[in-house]
Amino acid sequence: MFTGIVQGVATVERLVERPGLRSCTLAFPPGFDEGLSIGASVSVDGVCLTVTERPTPDRACFDVMQQSLALTTLSDAGVGSRVNVERAAKDGAEIGGHPLSGHVDATGTLVQVRRPENNHVLRISLPKAAMRYVFAKGYIAVNGASLTVAEVDRRDGWFEVWLIPETLRMTTFGDKREGDRLNIEIERQTQVFVDTVRNALDERLGPLVPLLERLLAREGQALEDLARPPPAIR
Repeated sequence: MFTGIVQGVATVERLVERPGLRSCTLAFPPGFDEGLSIGASVSVDGVCLTVTERPTPDRACFDVMQQSLALTTLSDAGVGSRVNVERAAKDGAEIGGHPLSGHVDATGTLVQVRRPENNHVLRISLPKAAMRYVFAKGYIAVNGASLTVAEVDRRDGWFEVWLIPETLRMTTFGDKREGDRLNIEIERQTQVFVDTVRNALDERLGPLVPLLERLLAREGQALEDLARPPPAIR
């Protein structure tokens, strides 16, 4: 498990293509790898990877399966790419963000960057299947960072997050440009709640669900808005 608090930025130093997977070597910031052993888990841009080798201090090797390459932005990384990294949480660790599994649900696309004074705003588009779990003031993980959703437009399929200078300093978000892909992990409690409510509506309303969806669409809403999780589960 991870907390969504990015602990540093690593650099892709070497890539080796092997049958069925890609092996990569990351160079870590000083001190990040203290006590890091083979078999340990590291979140790399939000993807949970396992350490396979420790060639030198401040470096570790990982194998990335074809499925992970197909479903995440790790397939876009090249030598010299910078990635967010976080060590696996230890028992009793402070959860400064929210619990993450390191299992990416979808990739989003950065469609707009705004820079109001002392802030950095990212507007990210998502497939409809993932947008149903995104709510204003809720949690979401973007490239392994736990962030709070500021705005949501379900009709156009995007959400926004606002980043403070400290977040930009500790992550790669300042490097991102419009059109870049980003790894997204939805918040699990929200997913369970939304799916439970939607299944209950399907069971009770059956064929009336499409009609309800059309009526809500006329008001600029979606069925998922009825399944908004209550504050108590946050």
